[in-house]
Amino acid sequence: MDLYVVRHGETWANAEQRYLGALDASLTERGREQAKALAANMPPELDALVVSPRIRAMETARILNERLVLPMQITDNFRERDVGVFEGLTQAEAKARYPQLWSRNITRQWELAPTGGESIVDVVERVRGGLMNLQSSYSSKRILLVAHGFVAKTIRALARSDFSDFYHWQLANGSMLALEHFELPTVDLQTLQASLPPGYHKAGSYHGPRRSRL
Repeated sequence: MDLYVVRHGETWANAEQRYLGALDASLTERGREQAKALAANMPPELDALVVSPRIRAMETARILNERLVLPMQITDNFRERDVGVFEGLTQAEAKARYPQLWSRNITRQWELAPTGGESIVDVVERVRGGLMNLQSSYSSKRILLVAHGFVAKTIRALARSDFSDFYHWQLANGSMLALEHFELPTVDLQTLQASLPPGYHKAGSYHGPRRSRL
């Protein structure tokens, strides 16, 4: 399977550097222009279009699909990470409103999450399930997946069986990650967790600089 992962175009929350997961923000004018630019550089002979259910992903997919004309398969496995009480906040606002959560660098803990949100391992399991379904349904096909930043970095880390640069690598809005000849490795969650940078392996064990933004 050839898998091409697109991050949606810019939204108002991206422009204001706010946490954006479960919130359903629309694209800005810049976001629409990003999608139009990407549409001119799509891989040839795509077989399927898979899309997150979030509005920003669907708006991006519709722009890309003006040329592709493929059925849009909405798949919940690839929705963005829900960051609970941090949704819609800037880093400064999250730190001020939830100092105890912030002090634990909670968005970067493997098994913990902001109140009401998803942990990293929650998202890893959800996304991995979606990839398994794609691999089963489209084993020799070329798939365009329109999703999100955290989803894209999760897919990349799963493809590499390596989370060592997970907190530093980022797919920009309106950009594409190409994973040709993609095969999902069979690696257990404990091994994936162990590949995180030192200090993130165990819940509450972080001792490095605080960088909590998705």
